[in-house]
Amino acid sequence: MLKAVLLDISGVLTEDGKALPGAVEAVSRLAASELSLRFLTNTSRKTSAAVCEELERLGFAVTPAQVFTAPGAIRRHLERHRLTPYLLVHERLEPEFAGLPEGEPDAVVLGDAEQRLDYAHLDAAFRLLLEGAPLLAVGTNRYFRAKGSLHLDAGPFVRALEYAADVEARILGKPSADFFHAVLDEAGVKPDEALMVGDDVECDVLAAQAVGLSACLVRSGKYRPGDEERAPEARCEASLEALVESLLDAS
Repeated sequence: MLKAVLLDISGVLTEDGKALPGAVEAVSRLAASELSLRFLTNTSRKTSAAVCEELERLGFAVTPAQVFTAPGAIRRHLERHRLTPYLLVHERLEPEFAGLPEGEPDAVVLGDAEQRLDYAHLDAAFRLLLEGAPLLAVGTNRYFRAKGSLHLDAGPFVRALEYAADVEARILGKPSADFFHAVLDEAGVKPDEALMVGDDVECDVLAAQAVGLSACLVRSGKYRPGDEERAPEARCEASLEALVESLLDAS
């Protein structure tokens, strides 16, 4: 029995700072049902608070406790293991890590740092990794969609540092199983009681299925024709609005 719906944000609910057609109404219908809602994102250019504020501004019914971000998961990991990070992140994300210990870094945090992903910063991260620092990453997304086109995400840089330093990154956002399990535990549901909805066939759909969730791929955001063939057991809908109509009208 379906008890919870996990919604990817960018590409499912929003694009370029605007709500996708029908998305606000679809979330409102889900919120009015008996289903628990959680909002997931790997974005590493906004703090968790900024993500929630933007959704509220766009008209989505959401509370801070419902929002799960990859940077937020990294922050909790750093606190739990008392690590001092070398932050290779976007400047807008720095407040997410405010208040953590300062001093010699003993962990590398890698996100979509945009212009900071230059040789000097990557080389500094590389040297820390050689000294034994763990590599903590938001995700392995290859690209994201903005202003009508695709752009490099953090994933290619994660792989570059893994290769150079001969290490394996600890992925704390999607597609990490730990990330999905943390969301499910907070929502109080089992994997087979939840549906993941996303536009990324790898990090949203296949990753969710790997931990036992059902999944739906929507043809918006970064979706590309043929993606559904890579996840034949997943639902595929034109939009969140179409999925919600199907889910709720059938119940």
